[in-house]
Amino acid sequence: MTVRTRIAPSPTGDPHVGTAYIALFNLCFARQHGGQFILRIEDTDRVRSTAESEQMILDSLRWLGLEWDEGPDVGGPHGPYRQSERGDIYGEYARQLIASGHAFKCYRTAEELDELRESRKAAGMQLALKPADLALPADEAARREREGWPHVVRMKVPSDGTCVIQDMLRGTIEVDWAQVDAQVLLKSDGMPTYHLANVVDDHLMGITHVLRGEEWINSAPKHQLLYEYFGWEMPALCHMPLLRNPDKSKLSKRKNPTSINYYRRMGFLPQAVLNYLGRMGWSMPDEREKFSLDEMMAHFDIQRVSLGGPVFDLEKLTWLNGVYIREELDDQAFLEELMKWAFNEEYVREILPQVRPRVETLSQVIPLAGHFFSGLPAIDEESFDDVKLGREELLRLLQFLVWRLEAVPAWHKAALLAEVKALAEHFELKMKAFLAPVFIAITGSSSSTSVMDAMAILGSDMTRARLRHAIEVLGGVSKKQAKRFEKEFRELQ
Repeated sequence: MTVRTRIAPSPTGDPHVGTAYIALFNLCFARQHGGQFILRIEDTDRVRSTAESEQMILDSLRWLGLEWDEGPDVGGPHGPYRQSERGDIYGEYARQLIASGHAFKCYRTAEELDELRESRKAAGMQLALKPADLALPADEAARREREGWPHVVRMKVPSDGTCVIQDMLRGTIEVDWAQVDAQVLLKSDGMPTYHLANVVDDHLMGITHVLRGEEWINSAPKHQLLYEYFGWEMPALCHMPLLRNPDKSKLSKRKNPTSINYYRRMGFLPQAVLNYLGRMGWSMPDEREKFSLDEMMAHFDIQRVSLGGPVFDLEKLTWLNGVYIREELDDQAFLEELMKWAFNEEYVREILPQVRPRVETLSQVIPLAGHFFSGLPAIDEESFDDVKLGREELLRLLQFLVWRLEAVPAWHKAALLAEVKALAEHFELKMKAFLAPVFIAITGSSSSTSVMDAMAILGSDMTRARLRHAIEVLGGVSKKQAKRFEKEFRELQ
């Protein structure tokens, strides 16, 4: 048997360090066994998936030095490798499940589903909806089908008993079937959910081992049941521990930068980032902290993974990056890394139009454009003294902008300007007054190049990181404030 592993990220935002973490372990496991590593793009979310995000995934993984044997950009014998291009395949298998009695068409409306869940909650019952809960009277079901009502395809699941899952790291896992709902397999627009597409693609692409995050443990019974329904052999499962913040909470962008692009833009070396990810819950046989990808692959053993919940500590990563700079780079290599990082022609050409009209001598360039070549600005509370807004209003403005920018699908100036204008209207501020604190947060100064252009050039990850940094500098948003802000923000949508 040829070992085949995969990752299947969704192109719905900035590339996450968690994706790189799982990719690294899949690659090392495959190479340890002389196998193959596949990249598949799970872009069935038509609203949020973008070609721009997909390209960022490919670029960031390659920046780290992770290469795949098959994928959307390199091809392979099991393509296409984008789920959006495999729609007919999933529809056929969904119909097969209906025909065999293992799935059914569900015509329930969103309002009816909400009522069903609320009634179960009020009765103290499990919220998981079973086929019997979703069944309509026969005449009503026939009417809705005859009239062409929108419907989804759901899988049938047992109402009681226990599902037993075998995991490479955790051994036997038992999940109560009462907690498992009649999962939607095919959405009303004909696109598959992750659960159907994941199982069908893994089977057709010959995946033998699935290494994924532990958040998928509760979905494993659905996947195992689908394999049984289709009569296919299930890949071996290995649920990796989730990356954690220093306070042991799940790694999230609200507490730690999570975008690979952020670390690239901050000037971290790819080999240091990859080394650090390799130490997340795993160790070399000799316990050394510094090792290359080739060394990790040569000594890799999945059983050395610890389930303790690896802590992603930015300070430790920064220390390790410094070790790499001092030990791995001579002056020439250091210069080359600097050129690749920010002093390259492509990046500088973006900045020149912002700088050239504003300077009279070349010595004025760096003071004016230094924010394009730095990480987080050196600002403090006093930096905002001249902004004519109260502290809470200032925090509210910056927090709302972070949330709005998190939802921007394509990062360009026109889209950013539309978000800023919408928020300025909501805050009843003129654009200049609204942008005053944003200017300081992004550029570290009250007078510099255009802040909107700076945001477009710096990118989504660095822009949001600087806004969050400003919020922290101003004392942060308390839990009480956060609840109040979130309520108002939801009403704004």
